Amino acid sequence: LFAIFAFATCGGYSGELRLSVDCANKSESDLSIDIAFAYPFRLHQVNFEAPTCEGKRRETLALIGDFSSSAEFFVTIAVFAFLYSLAATVVYIFFQNKYRENNRGPLIDFIVTVVFSFLWLVSSSAWAKGLSDVKVATDPDEVLLLMSACKQQSNKCLPVRSPVMSSLNTSVVFGYLNFILWAGNIWFVFKETGWHSSGQRHPADTMEKQPGGYNQGGYNQDSYGPAGGYNQPGSYGQVGEYGQPQSYGQSGPTSFANQI
Repeated sequence: LFAIFAFATCGGYSGELRLSVDCANKSESDLSIDIAFAYPFRLHQVNFEAPTCEGKRRETLALIGDFSSSAEFFVTIAVFAFLYSLAATVVYIFFQNKYRENNRGPLIDFIVTVVFSFLWLVSSSAWAKGLSDVKVATDPDEVLLLMSACKQQSNKCLPVRSPVMSSLNTSVVFGYLNFILWAGNIWFVFKETGWHSSGQRHPADTMEKQPGGYNQGGYNQDSYGPAGGYNQPGSYGQVGEYGQPQSYGQSGPTSFANQI
């Protein structure tokens, strides 16, 4: 959708400016000189006629500059990005098993996404510079300097209407939005490749191996279970040792007397 907006606002553009040349001899004046231009902005091929204010003779002039390379590059990237997005959507929905087979689909998708992110940045920057040059070349004040009649102070040359560039400005904005969109999508495609999960698998294996060290001679052994330990019920539960006071009282003095 963003790719459609990008190439539609640029590739479908057409603009027009209007100039006025008021000669000292009013009969030779032309107060409505319309100059139309459009995509792909080969301005040097845009011709128009202007009065010379020297009799009925008119001169044929052309705008300056050829900015078709940056404009066509931008539109081409937008069209191919749209076609790839459409094809990828079909694959995601109807051919999911083929997409994940041997991890080839996510790998190709990841590489293409990185390439398109880079191309969106380059094409948007190139078109932004080209649009700036187009604005200068189609500025009515700059176009008036091309007319010989405007070099004479007795004649009055005025701009009547400037071209509207709002859609072209929008195309540049959509170009950078596409770059952000595709660059952000790199992370999600990267997770589909399996490289992300394989990178996290090694720390998990290490953690799984560590509990084995405590199972050998560690806390799980019956270290407190042997005789004389805390688990002997006989140490506190024998009646003859604490439960019969007469045995303690008899054995005590007898043994003491025997020792004497």
